[in-house]
Amino acid sequence: MLTFRWFGPRDAVSLTRIRQIPAVRGIVGALFEIPVGDAWTFESVERLRDDVERVGLSLTVIESLPVHEDIKLGRSTRDRYIDNYCESISNIGRAGVPVLCYNFMPVFDWVRTDLARVLPDGSNALAFEESAIRASIFHAVPQTCRAGRRDTRRVSSAR
Repeated sequence: MLTFRWFGPRDAVSLTRIRQIPAVRGIVGALFEIPVGDAWTFESVERLRDDVERVGLSLTVIESLPVHEDIKLGRSTRDRYIDNYCESISNIGRAGVPVLCYNFMPVFDWVRTDLARVLPDGSNALAFEESAIRASIFHAVPQTCRAGRRDTRRVSSAR
């Protein structure tokens, strides 16, 4: 089944418009309004599924159920967030969503430097350019990762 990423009710591309794309029958979605670490209730996943089904599509993938930083960093509060994560997975399954895709990235999820890069055919896409990150004022770039020691240097540029 061909699917399309939908970023929720505030997405500039509505479900109705997505439904008009030939062969697209599934939606890759998420619940962006729920704070990272809170459990996704069955009712909230069910509402998302029902919104998608109302236009004749199916909610086939959840991407992404965010992993709280306390889990990634092994903090003392991680068990509560792990329990919430497990509850969310259970509720996604109960709502009949067959695929859960997650991104287990430290500190940041996917990073893009351009949300509407115009391609040669006139369409647009998300894009990433390292030079744009290097040109930003505040960021940390890991320079080495030797003997378990991470050397992180501040990098900035004059404007």
